[in-house]
Amino acid sequence: MSQRDLIAELRGSRIAAPPELRAHVRSIAASGAFSPRSRFTWRRALVVVVPAAAAIAAAVVVARPDGNQATVAGATTETALRAQKTLAAPPAAQAGDAGAARLAPQISPGRVQQYGAYLALRVPTPNGVSDGVKRALRVASSLGGHPTSVHATSHGKDASADLVLKIPRNNVQAAISRLSALGTITSEQVDIQDLQAGVDATDRTIARLQAQLAELRKLEQTDEVQAKIAALTTRVERLQRTKAATIRAARFATISLHLQTPDRAAPAQHGDGPLHGLGVAFRWLAIGAVYVLALGLPLVLLAALGWWTVRAVRRRRENALLAQS
Repeated sequence: MSQRDLIAELRGSRIAAPPELRAHVRSIAASGAFSPRSRFTWRRALVVVVPAAAAIAAAVVVARPDGNQATVAGATTETALRAQKTLAAPPAAQAGDAGAARLAPQISPGRVQQYGAYLALRVPTPNGVSDGVKRALRVASSLGGHPTSVHATSHGKDASADLVLKIPRNNVQAAISRLSALGTITSEQVDIQDLQAGVDATDRTIARLQAQLAELRKLEQTDEVQAKIAALTTRVERLQRTKAATIRAARFATISLHLQTPDRAAPAQHGDGPLHGLGVAFRWLAIGAVYVLALGLPLVLLAALGWWTVRAVRRRRENALLAQS
């Protein structure tokens, strides 16, 4: 028998398994002792899910808004502003009403001076602010002055008012003393600018120009000479008007008055304890865990569904193979 005939005979023959072997295979399949090795395992799933969860939690913690830092920065800015206001306020503001006398120094007699003062008062109630505005206007009127600006606002328990008063310079001490009695002094400032040097310089210029005019009037009155006289005369008149306006403005002192109710006390903010950072870390880790569950749980369910489907298909194939045997 040739090799080709032997192969053909082997292909044509069908070898049947012994009944004992078939029974043994069926018993193994029924007992489930043999199960094909699955490619999907819980260890592999944890290897993928745990790093992904850690990455998502880290991204959430890093990308979160740093509210604590913003609070510290705001507190630092507010502290700096308070310190700046405290340094800017003159010592008289911290002494209370006793600084009113120092706020109104003696006016130098015989000199042209521009006097300006700022006075801030704290008034207990909004009605007190309203009454203070009325009393301040009466004080200005009784001393021969007048208001140039009045602005008042009120909102609930908060009220404020700003007044600009023109008071004769000779009565400025009495005005500040009476105005300071409207409330508690919280801030004050005085500015005195001496204008006498400018007025004296204007007088010298006018005297020089008038001397030139006297020389020109002695000359023959030609058209050219008359033109020079007219120009000098116009200049002298302009300087005289400027001098008069300066002296007239210096006769009145400008007093800026600010009335305001007390600021509401801000709620006390307790300092962070030594474990504050640890609590913040745990809080954001919990938030990260919620994100991991929300995003990773559907993926885990899909993976489990795929694994169960593959296992069911394999079992069907094994059962079909055993049924054919």
